[in-house]
Amino acid sequence: MNVIDAAPLARAGPSAPTIVHLSGEIDIFTSKALRQQLLDTLSRSTPLLILNLSRVSFCDASGLAVLVGIQHRARAQGITLALAAPRPDMSRNLYMTGLDRGLPMVA
Repeated sequence: MNVIDAAPLARAGPSAPTIVHLSGEIDIFTSKALRQQLLDTLSRSTPLLILNLSRVSFCDASGLAVLVGIQHRARAQGITLALAAPRPDMSRNLYMTGLDRGLPMVA
């Protein structure tokens, strides 16, 4: 079973973005733990939180729901949530659900 690996925060300073590297599968079995890890991250984040998805091998609807929920929480705290480097399958899921228009992407 793959688990989500929320890597340690990478920050260069208070104006630099907070970057979290996710890996593994985001599904019904791992989404609860990911949600909690990301909520904890929000409390320490700079105004820009970037989720690097380059090592996410699978994401189902519960995983997408976590991303949307975290985005709402982030926005309420004045934090912008952005996604980076989704794999083709993840990009397709974001596009097909319309989330690509609501979750900003960064290079």
